[in-house]
Amino acid sequence: MPKLSTNSMIIMQLNPNSLISEAYRSLRFNIEFSEFDREVKTIAITSANRGEGKTTTALNLAVAFAQIGRKVILLDVDLRKPSIHLAFGGENIIGLSNFLAGQSTLNEIKRDSYVENLSIIYSGPTPSNPSELLASKQMISLVAELKESYDMVIIDTPPALALTDAKIMAAICDGVLLVVEHGKLKRSIAKKVKDELMFAKANLLGVVWSKIKNVV
Repeated sequence: MPKLSTNSMIIMQLNPNSLISEAYRSLRFNIEFSEFDREVKTIAITSANRGEGKTTTALNLAVAFAQIGRKVILLDVDLRKPSIHLAFGGENIIGLSNFLAGQSTLNEIKRDSYVENLSIIYSGPTPSNPSELLASKQMISLVAELKESYDMVIIDTPPALALTDAKIMAAICDGVLLVVEHGKLKRSIAKKVKDELMFAKANLLGVVWSKIKNVV
C-alpha cells in the first residue's frame, strides 16, 4: 500500500486543522451543491500552465471527499509529466497507460492508499501517443465504469493551455475545475483557457485560486 511521502502535497492529511484544509472542505461543499441540475461524480482538474497547483488541488479534494465517507478514486492522466505517485511515495511502474494499451487490467492498476476510502491509479510509463490514448474508447469506457463503482472520480490532467489532453478529459467528465495561481496568470490567458474548455463542451464547475499568500 502506498505510504505518505515526506514531500507530500496532501495538506488535508498533514494539517487537517489549517485554513488551507478548510478551503478544500469549502470547495468540496461547493461542488456538492453544484449537483442540483446535473450529477457531478467525475471531475477533471486542470490549469493553464504547470506549477499552478492543479495536482495539489486534485490530491486534497480527493482526500476531502474520502474523509466524509465517499468512495473515491484518484486518477493521474498526466501521461507526460505525472506526479500523483510522488505524493504517495510509490513507483510509477504500472498504471493508466498500461491499461489503455491493453497490457493490464483495471484490477492490476488500481491501488489502495493509506487514506481510508481512497483508491488511486498512477499514470504508468510515458507513452508515445498520450492524446490518442486519452481520446480512445477505452478511456471513455474506463471513466464510465469508475463512475458506476465509485462515489467520486477525481482526475488530475495535464495543463490545458498547450495540450489537448485536458480538454479531451474535460469533455468526458461531468465537470472540470480550472486552477489558477493567484497574482500570476494574466486574465487574458485565463479567459482563453476557459473559452477553450467551453468550446470542448466541458461543464466548468468553477475556478480555484491557488497559492494565495498569508494562508496557513
